[in-house]
Amino acid sequence: MSRSDESRSDDPTTVIPVVSDEPDGPEALDEPRDGGRPANRGDRRRLIAPIASFSIGALAVTVLFAIGAWQRRWIADDGLIVLRTVRNLLAGNGPVFNAGERVEANTSTAWTYLIWFWSWVTGAEHTEYVALWVALVLSVAALPLAMYGTARLYGRRVLGPGLTLLLPLGAIVYIVIPPARDFATSGLENGLVIFWIAALWCQFLAWGRRDPDDGSRRSRIAFLLLAFTAGMAPLIRPEITVFGGLVLLVLFVSRIGWRMRVAMVVVAGAVPIGYQIFRMGYYAVLVPNPAIAKDASGSKWKQGFAYLDNLFTPYTLLLPVIVAIVAGVLLAVGAYLARREAPRAASAVSAAPADDADAPEILGAPPVPPMQRLRRTWSSAVDHVQSQNAVVVTTLVAGLILGLYWIRQGGDFMHGRVLLAPLFILLLPVMVIPVTIPASLSSARSRYQLGAGLLLLGGVVTTVWWGVAVNQTVLPNAGMDIGRDGIVDERRFYVTNMGNENPVTAEDYLEYPRMRAMVEKIRQTEAAGGGVILPSANFDEWYVAPLPEHLKPGIPRQTTVYFLNLGMTSMNAPLDVRVVDQMGLAYPLAAHTPRLTDGRIGHDKHLPTEWVVAESGSVSGFPAFIDRDEVKMARVALTCPMTEARFASYKGTWTFARFRHNLRQAAEFNSYRIAREPKYEIERCGLAMPKGLTSDN
Repeated sequence: MSRSDESRSDDPTTVIPVVSDEPDGPEALDEPRDGGRPANRGDRRRLIAPIASFSIGALAVTVLFAIGAWQRRWIADDGLIVLRTVRNLLAGNGPVFNAGERVEANTSTAWTYLIWFWSWVTGAEHTEYVALWVALVLSVAALPLAMYGTARLYGRRVLGPGLTLLLPLGAIVYIVIPPARDFATSGLENGLVIFWIAALWCQFLAWGRRDPDDGSRRSRIAFLLLAFTAGMAPLIRPEITVFGGLVLLVLFVSRIGWRMRVAMVVVAGAVPIGYQIFRMGYYAVLVPNPAIAKDASGSKWKQGFAYLDNLFTPYTLLLPVIVAIVAGVLLAVGAYLARREAPRAASAVSAAPADDADAPEILGAPPVPPMQRLRRTWSSAVDHVQSQNAVVVTTLVAGLILGLYWIRQGGDFMHGRVLLAPLFILLLPVMVIPVTIPASLSSARSRYQLGAGLLLLGGVVTTVWWGVAVNQTVLPNAGMDIGRDGIVDERRFYVTNMGNENPVTAEDYLEYPRMRAMVEKIRQTEAAGGGVILPSANFDEWYVAPLPEHLKPGIPRQTTVYFLNLGMTSMNAPLDVRVVDQMGLAYPLAAHTPRLTDGRIGHDKHLPTEWVVAESGSVSGFPAFIDRDEVKMARVALTCPMTEARFASYKGTWTFARFRHNLRQAAEFNSYRIAREPKYEIERCGLAMPKGLTSDN
């Protein structure tokens, strides 16, 4: 028996809940593995119900999601951070947040360049609308694409005798959750992420359906396109590499031959590896700066479970999750019964040994050595890698790992945001489900199909009822209170504080406290020769630490705004104004401080103001709350050799020598940390304390 024949007969026997190659009669066994057209007119008639039900369901889900996303359209403050880099790209300053400082302030590289490309093509005056529409289109398109992949997953199952409907289940769960509609726009990369997941799902499933012995040019091209999509994972978002990496691992161990393995590695790695080399040589670190600022390798399990509870409890999300799990179990049992009742001819073919190596041991023969037995087991496992069962298992494992990563990391400060991708992945196998009413009840399997079909139909109805009940649920005090756990409904918070249901442009955020006053203070400070603009407790006032008439060599004369809300601040400031933050998203000095143990999640770094005042060159005229001794100590601490090298790595002129130097030191800079307090940083570096401190008198 050939490898191809073995995979065809073996595919329907596995008890993964989403098996597609499930024969319902002799004619079903003859359908091509690659999902070709049904062989007879009766099968084509049976396709009318599943195609019609799928089309209606997909259209309804897509339209409802589009309406909900449009009603909640907005651009988040963090979404505006992305657009500052896009503005600099369009202005010719390079992929930077502040002109003259090579800092990668955006986590999703692909999202940054996607928005830049469409902004450049359209020539749009407001990049906010470009981000809004690109995010909306990708978010909405991801749903029918994912549903289509799942519908293809069931394959011949819909051709059995009786009536089969393909009804949405997981898709309903996803669109009902308010954060899914909030982050369908927002200016962040969520839409790109779920669209990439849906595209990879469809490609991966198509590969699982394909004949392993198909060496045609079309098959090879499709394989390499799949490898390319999976390889793009780290540029979509670094942690989503879990999914892309597992897919590439499965492809690599399948029976494709070494030539295709080499081609796969080249195609999958060319763009991400090429960009990683550029990142190391240009930015002098291994990851985007926000990953350093948030210490993405850190661990906050307790906060992570609080974040999970913050998403599940308000919407009683456990109910549809249980329905989805039960649906999976019912489909798994149905697959098991299909194996037991498969035609004897197919069973006989499946049972025939492929060669002598697979034959059972003869009584009295020498025992098979352990290594040989291990090789046989591995060979058998590899034979089943290219199957839809392996695709589903890989996908579910990726979703679970990604979810656990975010729980370990502590989640995020934005309600539900980072759990949307793992939830979307875990729902993929049940985005739509087959509900079958058999033509007769003559077999155990058909009787099971009837019971399971009714239960599955009940699950869909329950999910729809749940969706109607909770889709407009709002977190308690969402608009006014961040809460003790540090998690906030980001959209509702800004909508409430600005009195604008759909804040989209940077100008909309001028209604946020301090913003109009900041714009005026920037104008005044630039006219006065520059300085460091600092927030005050009064929402209508900003403080300024002015720059001296003569600055030290190497310190540029510029106006700096130091504020936490980096997006609205930077998008309402000219590009020649430097904007940095205490947390370090765009400010490496702050990013390289240790993480606060009890800090608010996503904001658990805080660089004292004295550092930025000292680094900007201000020497006098400080606001009253600035500690002059701390400024003096910060000036000394900034002379630490490693800190000076880090500044030079992203502020110095970019030459080939600098590129090469950055490549060598990127790993060291990535893990470099300074003490938050200038006094302790001086001690850490072995520097001498400055003279003339108040404490010395």
